[in-house]
Formats: sequence, structure tokens, C-alpha cells
Amino acid sequence: MTSAYGRILALRGVSLHVPRGEIVALVGANGAGKTTLLRVISGVQPFLAGHIRLAGEPIERLAAHRRVAKGIVHVPEGRQVFGPLSIEDHLRLGAYLRRDAGIAGDMARVYALFPRLRERRGAAAGTLSGGEQQMLAIGRALMGRPKLLLLDEPSMGLAPVLVDEIFDVILRLKTAGITVLLVEQNAVAALAIADRGYVIETGRIVHVGAGRALLEDPAVQASYLGL
Repeated sequence: MTSAYGRILALRGVSLHVPRGEIVALVGANGAGKTTLLRVISGVQPFLAGHIRLAGEPIERLAAHRRVAKGIVHVPEGRQVFGPLSIEDHLRLGAYLRRDAGIAGDMARVYALFPRLRERRGAAAGTLSGGEQQMLAIGRALMGRPKLLLLDEPSMGLAPVLVDEIFDVILRLKTAGITVLLVEQNAVAALAIADRGYVIETGRIVHVGAGRALLEDPAVQASYLGL
């Protein structure tokens, strides 16, 4: 897959595979192309060449909202919540494309996953802490019943105790059968929970392997993990 911003190539022939039911981590330095890749997969960033397949079905020609309907749901960097809307409104917004009878049950499951959201369900998103907003962004995405959940920097700006909580939630999502593609600046934490990892550098994949194997790779430790 190749993508560019004007004349500047952001992705250079990137190829990766996210097996069903696994957590796959994409790590690398700032500006390496991690966020661009998620934006291409979700359909909000155009690309120049390549293919995107979901369970074998080509989806690269689908608009972003059609990809959501197929099961690709993106939690963007920076949370992107709407300040005046309540927690409950956000969750209902996450189910906007659905017409089934399971919305109330899924909302109850989100509240069980994030009890703090249930306690403040009527509060405006703009009054929440950064950690609560991240929980809300993930909860909103879950209301779309994702087959593939794209998480972009979920720990950014959070206190260490909240970082641990968010990563615990990601593991619980895997247990629930949700496939996760995780972009994360905290590469050590991401690879520690990932079944598989990719290291990206200036738009190219430079290392691939099991998450734990990449953590123990001296070259990856020296260049990307600060170890």
C-alpha cells in the first residue's frame, strides 16, 4: 500500500496482515506513517496503490461509512469526542448505522466495561477527564460492533494507572473476539500484549514478528524501544 500527502510519500509499499481475533501492534517513531495507515484502512485518507481486504473481500473502493458498516471502526488519535454531547448520546452515535434490536444490550456491555461512563452517563463529554474521554471513544466504537477495531494512540496523555487500565480493556476486547490493530507510541506496552507486531520506519515496514519476539530483538530494542 502506498499513500502520500501531496508529493511527500507517507506509506511506501506497506503490507500487513491482521488475523481474526488477534491484537496486532504497529509501532514506530512519530511521523513514521502509523496514523496514515489507519486512516487509509478506515477510508479517510486516499492512497495511490494497493489493496485492502476484510475477510478476503476487497473494500478499497468503499467510502468510509460503508467500511464502518462492514465492521471497520476507527478510534482516532486525540479521542475526537463532541464536547456538548452527553456520554449516552455518544454511544448512540456509535450505533448510528445499526437498525437491529441489540443496541440497548451493547450499551449495557459498554457501561459494564467502563463503570465510570455509566456513573456519568448524562455528563457532557467536554467535562470528562482525558482518561474518561478515551474510554468514551472506545465505547462509542464498540457500539458499531467492530470486526476490526483500529486504535490510534489510546494511551496518549494518560496517567500511568489509566494506561494500565486501557491496555487491560484492550486485552478484554480480544477475549470478547474483537480483532484489534493498535498504533501506540508506548511500544513496549503495545508489543507486550500483541500477538503480532510490525515496526514501521519512514513509511516502510522494517521488522515483523510475534510481539514478545520483537520485544526481545536487540535491534528493535536499541532503535525503537529505548532499551
